[in-house]
Amino acid sequence: TENALIKARLVAQRTGLPTVADDSGLCVDILGGAPGIFSARWCGHHGDDQANLELLLNQLADVPEANRGASFVCAAVLVSPAGLERHCLGKMPGKLLTAPRGEGGFGYDPIFIAEGQQRSNAELSPREKNALSHRGKSFRALAPTIAATIELGGNVTPAQARP
Repeated sequence: TENALIKARLVAQRTGLPTVADDSGLCVDILGGAPGIFSARWCGHHGDDQANLELLLNQLADVPEANRGASFVCAAVLVSPAGLERHCLGKMPGKLLTAPRGEGGFGYDPIFIAEGQQRSNAELSPREKNALSHRGKSFRALAPTIAATIELGGNVTPAQARP
């Protein structure tokens, strides 16, 4: 949540406009929640999805299926210049595969199977994935606050906001 708040606070301060931001990552149970906020740069540099995925698979190579629990987590926030700060957390629990499956999605999607699913996130259609996703959950939860902020003209104080 803190990373998303940092982003939104800065933009709201500089623009004078209400700002929505998010931060998300993959949290692997056996790694104590890592890579977490470092998911996009797990391999040591930012944005190399293949290297990140390969490094994580290597780190989990000897971990049995029963211990491969993981969750995608997203913190979505809204910050207004008048001091409103709301955050919503979305979580997609699941498990990690031992090898990639599927061509869709990005990042860790080819090795992640959401709870209750048989296909990896990379095998799901965008619509199917969005219905389950951590981002979808967090932004759906934040949507009423965004709508209320727009209704009140944008520069909403904490006292004016609906819970």
